Amino acid sequence: MSYSIGFIGGGNIAEAMISGLKKTNKELEIRVTNLSNRGRLQGLVDRYDVTAASLQDLVENSQVVIIAVKPKDVQGVLKDLTAFSLQNKLVISVAAGVPLRVFAKYLPGVAVIRAMPNTSMAVLHSMTGLVRGENVTNEQAEMGEKIFSATGRIMWVPEKNINALTAISGSGPAYFYLFAESLIKAGVESGLSEEEAEILVLETLIGSGKMIAESDKSPGKLREEVTSPNGTTFAALNVFMDENLAQTVLKAVKACARRAEDLEGEYSE
Repeated sequence: MSYSIGFIGGGNIAEAMISGLKKTNKELEIRVTNLSNRGRLQGLVDRYDVTAASLQDLVENSQVVIIAVKPKDVQGVLKDLTAFSLQNKLVISVAAGVPLRVFAKYLPGVAVIRAMPNTSMAVLHSMTGLVRGENVTNEQAEMGEKIFSATGRIMWVPEKNINALTAISGSGPAYFYLFAESLIKAGVESGLSEEEAEILVLETLIGSGKMIAESDKSPGKLREEVTSPNGTTFAALNVFMDENLAQTVLKAVKACARRAEDLEGEYSE
């Protein structure tokens, strides 16, 4: 991957992406502009050897322009971009809740990919959903694939499915973090030190993830193999079942997807 990339915005998702890309290609040419926080921009320059740039410099010297600002700020960025030629450039948005029709309104004829990665890009294990705009060429689609494949796996989806994807993989890491956090607290309440509980939980989480990823068995089958009838695991799982964990997860996913839909309405006006 040898093309130049420009990031408009330097927040958490931009940093995770920059960190992952630099791990796979230290020579990759990356420019960043972040008007809202100069200190954070300098931190990115120091940590990842990227170039701080003006918006004009970034647009003119980047083949790929990644919009990585908060959803409420996207339309302001698009207004600024109308001052520049984006011919033959690929614009990628990683902002949740901003549909392609907004980009078409401000940047007609421009190639736009809507992406929903997650912060696991920083450790090269993101799951990124991609939506292809109508002006994206096959070459540009391949370019988008290479960028996000460098930091994990990708999945092309129709735009109507991007909110469901956001609710599973975009926000998903936070769900696992919450469960890990809760399990650590439970370990401490049960008499372990916090350090002991953290080690036990994190190693168990990593091992379980690898089992799901590398085994040809379903998560349900793997769960059954760990659970002896009327044993210790059975007792714990019964509590989850009694508390209707599956319905709680479904409600959470639907709430996330619904909020993403609400954002699309807010930021399309």
